[in-house]
Amino acid sequence: MEKKIALVTGAGKGIGYEIARQLGKQGMEVLIGARSLPKAEEAAARLQAEQIEAKPIELDITNADHIRSAAEFISRKYGKLDVLVNNAGTFLDHEGTDVDVMRRSFETNFFGAYALTNALLDLIKASPAGRIVNQSSILGSMTTILTNEMFGRASAPAYTVSKAALNAWTAQLSITLRGTPVKVNACHPGWVKTDMGGKDAIMEIEEGAETAVYLATLPADGPSGGYFHKTEALPW
Repeated sequence: MEKKIALVTGAGKGIGYEIARQLGKQGMEVLIGARSLPKAEEAAARLQAEQIEAKPIELDITNADHIRSAAEFISRKYGKLDVLVNNAGTFLDHEGTDVDVMRRSFETNFFGAYALTNALLDLIKASPAGRIVNQSSILGSMTTILTNEMFGRASAPAYTVSKAALNAWTAQLSITLRGTPVKVNACHPGWVKTDMGGKDAIMEIEEGAETAVYLATLPADGPSGGYFHKTEALPW
């Protein structure tokens, strides 16, 4: 059987690294996307020490040249991409709520994922079972922030709105891809002990990676156009 190829962005550390590790443990070759090549190389070396086939890619998803180079490399070496996990994200609301914070949040949390996916879409379609996973957040759920007081009071407009845009695009892309084997879904990892989640978070990184890994390995009859935590569908 031909080895599956997976690209995970923001995989130099945290949840992204763990997603790559778990996919690698399932026999996939994992491409480690990180903003700096040394960080990607260090992460790939750690995975290789676990007998996982891993390759580093310098990939700042807000950098058009990085995206172009990644797409050219994957096309030249593999001719397809089986799994894309758009994990890279940022939380900037602690810097304020001005328009610059909003724009920079959208650049990473929405436009970066959008641009990378579009650049790789033909390669994903070339896979017999392409999977796209967009790492979102419970704060991107409009239903949740309107009906749950705790989340509704979260003062993070740039993060919330940029993740809501990612969710909306996930749904739209799933419609575009109907009739193909490609499945695209969004996920909420949970409150995880990462640099973003903080040390008081209730979930370990290994558990936080589980939803993305579940969606990256869906069978042919699995869902598309959904928003999940673990295996539970969440409201948009």
